[in-house]
Amino acid sequence: MSTSAPSTHRGCRFVAVLVSVAFLWALALSASPQLHQRVHKDANRVEHNCAVTMMASGSYDHAANPPLISAADLAPQFSKIPALIPRWVQSPFLGACIFEHAPPFRA
Repeated sequence: MSTSAPSTHRGCRFVAVLVSVAFLWALALSASPQLHQRVHKDANRVEHNCAVTMMASGSYDHAANPPLISAADLAPQFSKIPALIPRWVQSPFLGACIFEHAPPFRA
């Protein structure tokens, strides 16, 4: 064993603890929008992009794109449904009933 091994392990442990604390901090900020707002003043804007917004959107590769257009308001168009009127429609298969009864078969 060399004498530099304990210092290397101590450095790896320090980096591992630092990365773990940073991940838990970002996870806490993604769970609490008020705390995220205190850290970033522009956290409520659509184009805000940071590790917390990536974690909250579930996308670690890239942040979600801001919407280009707003969704159309379709509620007034479909809020009034016309009453359904029952109508009798003749079955298209009733014309084929003439083939039901064939002449008797001779054996």
